[in-house]
Amino acid sequence: MVLVTAALGFLLGSREHGSFVPLLLTLMGVAGATGGAAVLNNYLEREFDAKMVRTRGRALPAGLIEPGRALTFGVGLVIAGVLLLACAVNLMAGFLVLIAAFLYVLVYTPLKRITWWNTTFGAIPGAIPPMAGWAAATGHIGPGAWALFAILFAWQHPHFFAIAWIFQDDYRAAGFKMLPAIEPSGSRTMRLTIGFSLFLLGVSLVPTLIGMAGWTYFFGTLLIGLLMLVAAVSFARERSAANARQLLKASILYLPLLLGFILVDACFNWFS
Repeated sequence: MVLVTAALGFLLGSREHGSFVPLLLTLMGVAGATGGAAVLNNYLEREFDAKMVRTRGRALPAGLIEPGRALTFGVGLVIAGVLLLACAVNLMAGFLVLIAAFLYVLVYTPLKRITWWNTTFGAIPGAIPPMAGWAAATGHIGPGAWALFAILFAWQHPHFFAIAWIFQDDYRAAGFKMLPAIEPSGSRTMRLTIGFSLFLLGVSLVPTLIGMAGWTYFFGTLLIGLLMLVAAVSFARERSAANARQLLKASILYLPLLLGFILVDACFNWFS
């Protein structure tokens, strides 16, 4: 999904055809840095992952890979990805991806054991890929890039709150301060889930308002945003794992549909 959103940002930022090679280089750089950040996250959390059912089978806690090798591999991937972007694409794209890796590994990862605000801080690097794709195509960050960033930032909150609710016992056992794990009543989780679903509904319409997408996108996104909000309200009214899974499924379907609506309108604009 990181590569999909990065490609989306590149395609929407680019107004030229025949840009396959720059797009490929962008995706290779983003893939390297993102994969490296994921490896480093696994390295830093290997002892805690061993305490959770959902993660104890990962390569490091399962003892399939030596920690030192994982550390070297992760750092190497991040450096290679950032250097590829900076040298073969442009400095802005490389800088944004470096910032995303830094925030994910050295801010979000340790914050998971300190404060429930980790979800919000973690949403920042998660929302940077489409902005990096835009910068790779244009060399700068425009209003469209910020709109994509805001959409991804808002979307991650109900998505991850649903995951954290389903696996709250696992997170509690590992000592991770996910909001559902430290507040079993779920009151704040539900308020934030509905609040960010409303924010997502509003900010998802911005691409049409700034001329980046058309009315097909507007009405399609309005519909799926309302459905996402309904799932969030149902989860808040009955705080069950089943409703959390319904919200999670809605969030997983939401993003590809939204990206599809953007691309449909973009194609109409390119060929009109």
